[in-house]
Amino acid sequence: MDNSGERRLATTTTTLTIPTPDGRADAFAVHPEGAGRHPGVLLHTDAFGPRPVIRELARELAGHGYYVLVPHLYYRHGPAPVIELPDHIGEKERPDVIARVMPLIDEHTPDRVLRDADAFLAFLASRPEVADGPVGAVGYCWGAVLAMRTAAAHPGRVAAVAGFHPGALVTDAPDSPHRLVSTLTAEVHLGLAEGDMTPEARDELDRALDAAGALHTIEVYPGTVHGFTMADTGAFAPSGLRRHWDRLLPLLDRTLAHG
Repeated sequence: MDNSGERRLATTTTTLTIPTPDGRADAFAVHPEGAGRHPGVLLHTDAFGPRPVIRELARELAGHGYYVLVPHLYYRHGPAPVIELPDHIGEKERPDVIARVMPLIDEHTPDRVLRDADAFLAFLASRPEVADGPVGAVGYCWGAVLAMRTAAAHPGRVAAVAGFHPGALVTDAPDSPHRLVSTLTAEVHLGLAEGDMTPEARDELDRALDAAGALHTIEVYPGTVHGFTMADTGAFAPSGLRRHWDRLLPLLDRTLAHG
């Protein structure tokens, strides 16, 4: 994977189970080795769920001094993987994978998102490796929608939101994510692929964040298509991944206090 450079800290990965109102979510966490407490980051996967490329992203982020929690979002259907994925999701494989994933996404209602957010944030707060203070919410693709909903529902807890090649943040629904940001206190960065969002939708989201008084940037990453951070897909763009690290790491550094 082409990333931001060598990790600063060695990390350890732990497999976890998180109790939720709807069952028990399998998850993994990555954090720096040894004693010490580190700011928490809740990482929401893209629609394809936990897999090696997600573990590598989490390890890279944890190596910069964070406790990174990655829950399996489809746990109500069983432990990961709920669907088997090819090693590489190219144009040929993508339609079949999307067809199998979409019913899971459709069942993951905003109410489920908020129940899970309560549980995941409570779990982070309970961990001895996690520092006191605010956390970050990071999401890829569909996960960016979940990160935004989590931050809006927990304004005193989430200080940073980062979403990359985000899903539908602006819709006609009464509970569209962009209609919820009035409660947001987090700083927001959204890294869009070309074509991820119409200019009209981007302007509407920008106005909503302005009205909320939220510090934010909405940036189109040049030469990218949806999914550009994911090295196991045909959408992968090394330049987009580098820019993602260049935006994400400073955001977390200035909003989450290191212990």
